[in-house]
Amino acid sequence: MVDLKKNNQVAPSDNNSYGGSSIQILEGLEAVRKRPGMYIGSTASSGLHHLVWEIIDNGIDEALAGFAHHVTLTIEKDNSITITDDGRGVPVEIQPKTGRPAMEAVFTILHAGGKFDSKSYKVSGGLHGVGASVVNALSKEMDVRVYRDNKIYYMDFERGHIKTEMKLLDEPMRLKRGTIVHFAPDPDIFRETIVFDYRTLASRIRELAFLNKGLRLSTTDKRVDPVKNESFMYEGGIAEYVKFLNKNKQPLFPEPVYVEGEENGIQVEVALQYTDAVAETLMSFTNNIHTHEGGTHETGFKMALTRIINDYAKKKGILKDSDDPLSGEDVREGITAIVSIKHPDPQFEGQTKTKLGNTDAQQVVNHQFSTIFNRFMMENPETARAIANKGLIASKARAAAKKARDLTRKKSGLEISALAGKLADNTSRDPEISELFIVEGDSAGGSAKQGRSRLTQAILPIRGKILNVEKATLDKVLANEEIRSLFTAMGTGFGEEFDISKAHYHKVIIMTDADVDGAHIRTLLLTLFFRYMRPLIDAGYIYIAQPPLYGVAIGNSDQRVYLDSDEELDQYTATLPASPKPRIQRYKGLGEMDAVQLWDTTMDPKHRRLLRVDPEYQPEVDTTFDMLMGDRVEPRREFIEDNAQFVEDLDV
Repeated sequence: MVDLKKNNQVAPSDNNSYGGSSIQILEGLEAVRKRPGMYIGSTASSGLHHLVWEIIDNGIDEALAGFAHHVTLTIEKDNSITITDDGRGVPVEIQPKTGRPAMEAVFTILHAGGKFDSKSYKVSGGLHGVGASVVNALSKEMDVRVYRDNKIYYMDFERGHIKTEMKLLDEPMRLKRGTIVHFAPDPDIFRETIVFDYRTLASRIRELAFLNKGLRLSTTDKRVDPVKNESFMYEGGIAEYVKFLNKNKQPLFPEPVYVEGEENGIQVEVALQYTDAVAETLMSFTNNIHTHEGGTHETGFKMALTRIINDYAKKKGILKDSDDPLSGEDVREGITAIVSIKHPDPQFEGQTKTKLGNTDAQQVVNHQFSTIFNRFMMENPETARAIANKGLIASKARAAAKKARDLTRKKSGLEISALAGKLADNTSRDPEISELFIVEGDSAGGSAKQGRSRLTQAILPIRGKILNVEKATLDKVLANEEIRSLFTAMGTGFGEEFDISKAHYHKVIIMTDADVDGAHIRTLLLTLFFRYMRPLIDAGYIYIAQPPLYGVAIGNSDQRVYLDSDEELDQYTATLPASPKPRIQRYKGLGEMDAVQLWDTTMDPKHRRLLRVDPEYQPEVDTTFDMLMGDRVEPRREFIEDNAQFVEDLDV
């Protein structure tokens, strides 16, 4: 063994460029500005909006502790953000460890806050507990007012650095107590956009109001005229959330089943209601965090639901002794359910850290939910029988679909026959660079196959309109040849068997005509993805192609200028000389383009325009699909009547 300390010598490096001087120690909030994605996920739109959630979470924590009753969010005219809560106010006393005001520590030191002290907060929201300081680090400017003990304490910052030390302000008291945080995101960090989307913010604020019953949350957007104001408060909590999600469905019973309890320090809330729909809507939350990947609390709920419905069905003779028990998928058909827990020490796992791993949560949710739901089934025999019968019908449909399911498994002999003459696959087996174009019609499919990049682009033509899966049982879904082909091509499976890691393509591009039929086919495909392959949307894999409306050529030239609207056409033609006369082609369908034109306008990564299907608005998307594609006509009629005024040019 060589003694590296002897004679103060240090072992030489094999790589002279990597030595002690290469190790950087980032002080304070420099690490956040250097690697913002580690703290907020990304510097795109989702990361920008995450800044708001981190500060909102602090106000929610005060509400969970029983001190705050109203949290407000304001988008100022200059697109900065102001968040106010009427909680206790950030502490301002000297923090013993730093010898500096606690207010300063909260906004300038990572992992400084009351979330790590069980005496301050029994439970708290947010994934990391680094919110205020991270927002400060990624803001061009931030100022904070704290209202405590009839005094106003003030600090302001610039890109995470203290600009004004804590001081007292001599101004009117806007709050009896509480905190006002105002910040403007740093354009040097958020280079893609610093514009906040009101719909994204209002959607999450409404959800937080549902998840924290009795707490009022308000939103204001000062960028529009007149100023937009909304206020949300739900005394019924998640039970009202379930009714909100079911507003375009037909419930099997009028009021949701609601469970509330506490066990081993874990607070549990569950609300559910069955509808006559086929789709399952199940959302779970831990400390207000949407656990998209589920977890132990969701497992506890599913186990209890399946067990109780099976026990009831056997006891009442709905299931015979010779029958197979109903599966979890069977008993959840048509359900809308919310599982929300507040845990003092949540442990998250999974790809996006939104899967709960605490084993105690499964037992507590199972026990708390079982007690109330079992009583509900006993006290409501007519409704209970309807629930059990619905599961039995789903079970029969599942059995009928079993054979069809095998057709969707990649690399089988059946798969080859199912896709013969349909899928023109790409040659690369790297899903990160592979793209699947779903093309309407054989004509456009032929052009796309000829014009594509064979290395990266696969083409799957579909004929006509696929089945509306919002109204169909699984056996009917799998009996549809076009849907089966899509499932097979993707290789992921579907529904509960879906595995995104097996996706053959990380870009799925819907390419349909720019007319009413094309829009309908696009909506049917999006409904299919949302109901049976939703993780593709969540991962940002689904795109919509944007082909041009016009092609303009001058004289005999083959060179064309492509334009997207009548307005663009008018503006362009106004700049042209009177001679020679331009040749204007209006593309009513993709089939009117040859392979070169389709490549130039819609498939070439250098020039094409794609719209990514945004995963941000899941609750609203769910209700929108119910309204547009479900059985009830009246909500759809109202939507058309309310929005007809916005349709300027309908190509029928």
